[in-house]
Amino acid sequence: MAMIPNQLPRLVSDPTGRSLGLDLPPGALTGLADAPYLWSGHGAAGPAAWAALRPAARTAGLLPVLLGGEWGLDQWELEPGRMSDPADHDADEVLAGFWEYYAAEEIEASPAADWPGLAPAQPLSTDPDRAAADVAELLTEPGFWLADARPALVPARRSADIPAVIGWGGPLNHENDVARLCAVLRSWEDRFGARVVALTFAHLVVSVAAPPRTVAEAEAVAAEHFAFCPDNITQGNHDGLREYARGALVDAPVWSFWWD
Repeated sequence: MAMIPNQLPRLVSDPTGRSLGLDLPPGALTGLADAPYLWSGHGAAGPAAWAALRPAARTAGLLPVLLGGEWGLDQWELEPGRMSDPADHDADEVLAGFWEYYAAEEIEASPAADWPGLAPAQPLSTDPDRAAADVAELLTEPGFWLADARPALVPARRSADIPAVIGWGGPLNHENDVARLCAVLRSWEDRFGARVVALTFAHLVVSVAAPPRTVAEAEAVAAEHFAFCPDNITQGNHDGLREYARGALVDAPVWSFWWD
């Protein structure tokens, strides 16, 4: 995978990151001593953490993400060396392949239903990075499900690449090479102003600066979500793609995915 210059090794001798213009809380590096691929804080991020980490993108090429749930290399099965480069994959081809495999049996459509193609892009109504910060702040408020999430920094060119850079294994039962899903995330960045905000063992949370505004637009996006993560529909609280589109996608600033 094409990597940017990795500034994380500087945190070995400068754990606060002051030489990078940061003021990091206590944390740890994951990966080889001379080539770590992840910094994560020891304590909960809290609502102010995302804004505090955002300068790292400008000064060091380190992108923020929240890590929720139990944390441990063995539990998370991080294997960056196994992942390909998201640039080597085409989002439309990736989703079409998943659609062909899952759609005939799982959705209210004819077994011969064709892949409908990528949904049209939406006009941005807000800055995507500002939208990501707002979502991160909300999800880490006391009482919300990511209130205990830890702050983290990843040397990635774009937010969509974060899962591949750290070798995240959350979708393992659906796709072993998460870079293929990152190709889709790149496309969502381009079409909907999406940003990867949080990861847990098997959850992915994405902020959306330009969500679909109408039911028809949402139904087009719902097809992509089904191909990307069938469990969202088949094991969720929605009765098929149409209800999922209406209930989870219209004007939604957050997309959440879970793989069984």
